Order: sequence, then C-alpha cells, then structure tokens
Amino acid sequence: MPKGYWVAHLTVTNPEPFKDYAAGASEAVKKYGGKYLARGGAYHALQGEAAPRNVIIEFPSTQAAIDCWNSPEYQAAKKHRDGHCEAQFLVVEGVE
Repeated sequence: MPKGYWVAHLTVTNPEPFKDYAAGASEAVKKYGGKYLARGGAYHALQGEAAPRNVIIEFPSTQAAIDCWNSPEYQAAKKHRDGHCEAQFLVVEGVE
C-alpha cells in the first residue's frame, strides 16, 4: 500500500492564532501516524509562484492522510488557521 502525503503551501497573515493551529495540527498528525518531512524551512522557487511556508507530511496511507484531515482533532485545530492564512492543501498518493 502506498503512503499518503499532505502537501501544503501557506502564507500566514496572522501568526498568533496560527501558533495554536500548529500545536493542535501536530497532535492530530501524530495520532494518525503522520511524520513531518518538511515544515516551513528554506525553499527555492524554481517555477511559478511560491508560498513562504511549505509543509510535507508523510502518512502510512492516503486514507490515513484523509482521515487525519477529517478528524475532530484536526478540524478543531484548523479553526485557528481559518481566516489567518492563505492555504493550499493536497493529499498525494506516494509510489511503491
């Protein structure tokens, strides 16, 4: 079974509430077996527009990635993000 990945590109517009989001999201990710591979570090835009914060999270499966997103824990954390950043989130299936 291939792994699943969250790929997120964010522009944080209000950092204080975003801290609460990051803490709550981290707990949800851990609960669903997720592992941060990249989390807001340095980046190099090679083509197209780039967001200043980029996150990649590996999950045991695509379903685990979707389940984490839909979980009560993540949705509670997400309320601290909504309205405080511009975001694009994808779930991507890995290769075996």
